[in-house]
Amino acid sequence: MHLIITQPEATEHNSFFSTYVTLAQTNDLIEGLTASSVYSMGMLEGLSEEQLLYRYAKGKWSIKEVMVHLMDTERIFAYRALRFARGDKTELPGFEQDLYINPSQADARPVNDVLAEYIAVRNATIALFKSFSEEALMQTGIGSGIKMSVRALGFAILGHEVHHLKIIRERYLASRGNGLLDNRNAYI
Repeated sequence: MHLIITQPEATEHNSFFSTYVTLAQTNDLIEGLTASSVYSMGMLEGLSEEQLLYRYAKGKWSIKEVMVHLMDTERIFAYRALRFARGDKTELPGFEQDLYINPSQADARPVNDVLAEYIAVRNATIALFKSFSEEALMQTGIGSGIKMSVRALGFAILGHEVHHLKIIRERYLASRGNGLLDNRNAYI
């Protein structure tokens, strides 16, 4: 049995991250991360290459690129959580998400590779957060100029994914007239 990681207090993050923390509507971070990965896989498995490469507007990312963005962000936030949990007070830099997309070559990758990597990243995140003690979860640090607790970073990972899955559902899969409408928009 794992330690139940509950929602962080508002003092554990700033207002920018409160949107993501609020979207992570669970009282158990591990259960939330697990359920979210099951949902994500269910929504994405079986989509055609055309659907995965679709962009709802010029300059917007494809679904494959969104998934790689989610993994990049999860890795960066998990790294921050590890450093903060271990008591490292070094201020960590931010990252420019748009600069990460083109070098990722997400659209050229086979979808099975992207999904396998997504599961590997999520399993690593879950294992990391399961390893933290209550004391470690309450440690804080600064990343991108923002002070956050380890616990808040976990909920930000989950809420960030929920945010992007909602966009995928509403703007990619449920957009009328793009031929992508299917039943995957019914789950969240």
